[in-house]
Amino acid sequence: MSIRDLLTKDSYTAGHFELIIDGTPTTAYLKTIDGGWAKHSLVDEPIGPNNLRVKHASVVEIDPITFEFGLSGANSVLKWIQDSWKKNPSRRCGQITHGDFNNHSKFEHHFSDALILETTFPALDGASKDAAYIKVKCLPEGIKMVKGDGKSLQGNSSRKQKMWLCSGFRLNIDGIDEMKFCNKIESFTIKQGFKKLDTGMDRFGEIIPTKIEFPNISGTISMAYADKLLQWHNDYIMMGKSDKDAQRSGSIEFLSPDRTKTLFRINLKEVGLLSTNVVSSTANQDAIKRAKFDLYVGHMELDGDGSLGFDS
Repeated sequence: MSIRDLLTKDSYTAGHFELIIDGTPTTAYLKTIDGGWAKHSLVDEPIGPNNLRVKHASVVEIDPITFEFGLSGANSVLKWIQDSWKKNPSRRCGQITHGDFNNHSKFEHHFSDALILETTFPALDGASKDAAYIKVKCLPEGIKMVKGDGKSLQGNSSRKQKMWLCSGFRLNIDGIDEMKFCNKIESFTIKQGFKKLDTGMDRFGEIIPTKIEFPNISGTISMAYADKLLQWHNDYIMMGKSDKDAQRSGSIEFLSPDRTKTLFRINLKEVGLLSTNVVSSTANQDAIKRAKFDLYVGHMELDGDGSLGFDS
């Protein structure tokens, strides 16, 4: 390659990329995207009594694709998540396009029949000023790579990327109105189980969905608002009230920055109390004393007004 070619060759840039799902570029702000590459599984076999071993490639595996996105314009991805939680998982095809410094397509990473494996919500904190993003991990059944067509990328717009902040949330538990004063909720992940089925001469195996795993919810609340939470602890844990009588319903609402509008919510069903305790105390500290709680959840539903309550 000549010096002229080296000087005029366009470089790729890590900040210019686009995600297309089912032929439509996502209009949500994409913070990060990674994965989706194939690799061999290695077989390492001993030979006879000597200290010799033979290594050779076995089946092909695909790494999951992981991406973080903002809320505005994320209807299609949120509907994909919603279907997964309802045990009606759908599969999506798409591509990741990588661009140069001029935002022109240079390399395309295509994937097919992807199934959502995990959905992670960020840690929520009433004192935070950070923008919030949802992280999705999906596993495709097939991939291929092709050279880009040079067209301008359309996605990854920063428009309204701060529509949702980590401070914009409200926890609701039936019969415990004070839970709306919860100041923190730890990050949590909903997982879709799967099995890989290798058949015939297919290079990549088929992905079969299995069970959905809903996580525990952990958070803190000021002791000034914890009376009913502690009463629940006494009735359910100390006195042994039955699950049927002590379990509750609730929701986590995700709010606009001015906290006047519910963007969307996660409905919580069959909620039970695992533990409650007072956060460790330290002498000569003026910090607000808080109670920490851990809740188990039977199942969750992603819900919102209209098309999940989002602007296209």
